[in-house]
Amino acid sequence: MAGNDSRRGGLRKTNKKGATKGSGGQVRRGLKGKGPTPKAEDRTYHAAHKRKVERDRRDRGRHQREMPELVVGRNPVLECLHARVPATALYVAEGAANDERLSEAVHTAAGRNLPVLEVNKLELDRMTGNGMHQGIGLAIPPYEYADVHDLIANAAASKKPGMFVILDNITDPRNLGAVIRSVGAFGGNGVIIPERRSASVTAVAWRTSAGTAARVPVAKETNMTRVVKEFQQNGYQVVGLDAGGDHTLDTYDGTDNVVIVVGSEGKGISRLVRENCDTIMSIPTEGWVESLNASVAAGVVLSEFSRQRRIKG
Repeated sequence: MAGNDSRRGGLRKTNKKGATKGSGGQVRRGLKGKGPTPKAEDRTYHAAHKRKVERDRRDRGRHQREMPELVVGRNPVLECLHARVPATALYVAEGAANDERLSEAVHTAAGRNLPVLEVNKLELDRMTGNGMHQGIGLAIPPYEYADVHDLIANAAASKKPGMFVILDNITDPRNLGAVIRSVGAFGGNGVIIPERRSASVTAVAWRTSAGTAARVPVAKETNMTRVVKEFQQNGYQVVGLDAGGDHTLDTYDGTDNVVIVVGSEGKGISRLVRENCDTIMSIPTEGWVESLNASVAAGVVLSEFSRQRRIKG
């Protein structure tokens, strides 16, 4: 028979597919239910899930905005209270070790009719983002920035030579706070910072300024080149600080209206702002020191210009 012929081509062919013995339980598993259908917002491919993710992101951002800015640490809080920094409440951690600074802070806050709120230490940790608060935090409202035109007008009304600092590419709020403190210490009239890519007056800046941000105005402007030209049109010399300057602090006369432009330690002053400065000035240092921190450089120049003005009388 053809089907039994052992010769090549004599084998019977069949179209059968699949296993010949059982299914290994695959059919039974395939018939088993998969449970209830997940909610649309739980299905990662569904538009409702994307809306949920975006809603959660907005809620987190809203929660973060609602959290108060806190100046923390016993000395900074006390200094801010003495400087009458605008504040909304004083937070004290339950069980915080008492000392003269804590007692004085509570007494001073009460004297200013500020609410003194006792909170759990873990709650204060969460509010501050770390545990370095020393059991105390001063809540401050958002900073109100000045207008650069008002700053120039106020300096002119004082009948004394004006002195301002422009910070360019400074992103560390501690540097901003230190510069604000130096401006206040050496008789400056204010600080100007860019709207973008710059540190702002946050709780960290308040803390570093030791409360002087309450008395030294800070303006935030969108176009720093335009600000430089605005000062020049009002009779100011604009001095940019750079290690390769064509003038040095030893020979520069800072007794007239002057604006000091300070760039970051890494990037320096941005190109357009640098090109519009009247002078690029360097600070003499030991040769093996490459550069100074931005706030240190600003403090050195402010101190020297203040000394010159005192001598001139």
